Amino acid sequence: MDNILDIAKRVLKIEADAVSALTEKLNSNFEKAVEIIFNSKGRVVVTGMGKSGLVGKKIAATLASTGTPAFFMHPAEASHGDLGMVTADDVIIAISNSGETEELVGLIPFLKRFNVGLISMTGNHDSTISKTADAALDVSVKEEACPLGIVPTASTTATLAMGDALAVALLIKRGFKEEDFAFFHPGGSLGKKLFIKVKDLMHTGDALPIVSPDILMIEATVEISSKRLGVTIVADNDNKILGIVTDGDLRRGIEKWGKPFFDMKAGEVMTKNPKTVSEDELAVKALSIMEKHSITSIVVPDDNGRARGIIHLHDILRQGIV
Repeated sequence: MDNILDIAKRVLKIEADAVSALTEKLNSNFEKAVEIIFNSKGRVVVTGMGKSGLVGKKIAATLASTGTPAFFMHPAEASHGDLGMVTADDVIIAISNSGETEELVGLIPFLKRFNVGLISMTGNHDSTISKTADAALDVSVKEEACPLGIVPTASTTATLAMGDALAVALLIKRGFKEEDFAFFHPGGSLGKKLFIKVKDLMHTGDALPIVSPDILMIEATVEISSKRLGVTIVADNDNKILGIVTDGDLRRGIEKWGKPFFDMKAGEVMTKNPKTVSEDELAVKALSIMEKHSITSIVVPDDNGRARGIIHLHDILRQGIV
C-alpha cells in the first residue's frame, strides 16, 4: 500500500498542475466573459449539478462579495419554476465537466429564446453547452487526482480557480476597493475596521471620568476607580480639557510622595496636552495612537477643546477590530 503522505503529495501535485495548466487555456473567450458580465445590467446566475453545483455556489458567493451581484440556481429546480428568477438582463454561468449535463442542456432553449447571456465552464470544448455559449471557458484537466479517474477532484479545483480568476478580473475592472469589500462584510474584522468610529465606542455622560484641577487627589482617585477606565480628565468650569491623570500617575505619585500625595491637587499632578482623537475618526485610528504611545485610553474633545468622551483599548478589542 502506498504511503499516506505520498498519496497526499500526489493529489496536491496533480491539482496544482491542473490549475497551472489553465493559464495556457486562457484566450479571448475569457476576455469576452468578463466583458459580458461587466456590461450586464442584471445579475450573474451560476448553475451546475452535483460537485459542479457546489463549486458554483462558491463562485457565486465570491462574485457577490466583490461587487458583482450573483446567486446560485439549481438547474433541476430551474426547469420547475426557478427560471422565473432569471431576467433578460442576467448572465448565466453554466458549469459542467462533460458539457452535456442533461439539466443544463435543457435550459439552453429558454436562454436563447430570451437572449440571456451564457458563459460555459466545461472540460469538453466540443460539448453542447460549450458550443452554444457566448463565451466558452476551458477548464479541462489532464487527469483527476482520484486513481480511478472518475471522482471530481482536479477538475473541480480547476473550475474553482477559473471562477476566482473571473471574480478578480471583474474586481479590478470595476475599481473595487478595500472599503467596498468591507461594505459587503460589515460583520467581519475588515468591516469593523472601516466602519466603527470612535463615537460608537467612547464613554460619555455619567460614564465619563472628569474632575476639576482644584480637586484633591484623594477624590480624583475615587473618580478614576469608580469609572473603571484607569484615567480621569481634568477640565475647567467650561469643561475645557486641561490634562489627564492616569492610574500610572497614581502609582508614581504614591512612590514619590507617599501619603501627602493624596492632599495634592489634580492640577498639580495631571499630564498636560494629552493625546486626543476626534469622535469621527475610525476606532482603528485610535488603536494606532494607543499602540504608538503605549497608552490604553484617549481623550475625545469637541471642536472647541471641551471633553466629549474617552475611548479605551478594551472597548476596541471587544469589537474584534484587531
